[in-house]
Amino acid sequence: MRLAAVLALLVAGLAVLWLVREQVPEPALVAGAYDPPRPAPAFTLDGSHGAPVTLDRFRGQVVLLTFGFTHCAAVCPTTLATLAQARSALGERAEGVQVVFVTVDPERDTVEQMRPYLAAFDPTFVGATGDPATLATVREAYGVTAEREGDGPDYAMAHTSSIFLIDRAGRLRAMMPFGHDAADFAHDLNLLLEG
Repeated sequence: MRLAAVLALLVAGLAVLWLVREQVPEPALVAGAYDPPRPAPAFTLDGSHGAPVTLDRFRGQVVLLTFGFTHCAAVCPTTLATLAQARSALGERAEGVQVVFVTVDPERDTVEQMRPYLAAFDPTFVGATGDPATLATVREAYGVTAEREGDGPDYAMAHTSSIFLIDRAGRLRAMMPFGHDAADFAHDLNLLLEG
């Protein structure tokens, strides 16, 4: 009789633990999540590392896709510095993360211009450029806008500054607005690297 009572209590305890475990929510992304995730729009662009840039090339890694230009005064260098800090915070797991910087200024951003610019932040960062029509198609697929401001050689580009998080399977998982710190990116990258 005593053994039956102990077994009943043990079974009841395990059932409670199972129910509590089932109710613990999964850790959430800081970035705005796409629900449900969807395939990231594909593209083929000229890469700053001398090879074509496609998302398929980075399958198995988490991709941080950002749009910008090398003559940017504040937003782009701040974004790239933040992404470099986030990768650094990951330690050995950083090998599972690839930053891709797509130019919104193909007139000035050649692969030769982007290579040293990006390497100053992180030598693994890859720049991508192409002809204006192809780049416009890529921007449209991601809902990114870009508009030239000013005349002469020192013109600026007003553009969408959010960063897209693409998982190892090539799915668009989230979009992080400009202004988040490296810790927020590291948090989300760790979640996507586990998934």
